[in-house]
Amino acid sequence: MDKRKKLTASQEDYLEAIYQISLEKKAARAKDIAEFLGVKASSVTTALRNLSALELVNYAPYDLITLTDKGTEAAEEIVNRHQALKNFLTNVLGVEKEAADEAACRMEHSVPNMIVERLIKYAEYVETCPKGGITWDSGFGFYCKEACLDGGCERANPQNNSTLQDN
Repeated sequence: MDKRKKLTASQEDYLEAIYQISLEKKAARAKDIAEFLGVKASSVTTALRNLSALELVNYAPYDLITLTDKGTEAAEEIVNRHQALKNFLTNVLGVEKEAADEAACRMEHSVPNMIVERLIKYAEYVETCPKGGITWDSGFGFYCKEACLDGGCERANPQNNSTLQDN
């Protein structure tokens, strides 16, 4: 979505917060958003006015906040990017979920779509390795699991005296 480029990281965080809150409660209130993001109510009001001007949210003071169709599209893209980055960090690199979530939140605003798409494709490859999967082992890099012990894979587990090529 080209509109994403026009949004600031903060605006993206607000859209993501409204989206997540709305999944649970069907709509968001300013105090829900403030609590979700850990910001002051006055900051939420300013952000909501800006997002409303961009036609991304339906906002009126003291009323429920909902995403417009355009806002939902932008929020879903942001949420999908966040989830893809988090999955890559946890499933491919073995990063703990909490640390991966925090890093994904920072990365989702700056990593270009092309790179996110490649990370997704690589994660899919890792999960479907025809030789039994690939994993990350701290200190050794990427290697194939037990199914690669037949010697047919160049990324076999180094602990099993097989060849490692850490690209």
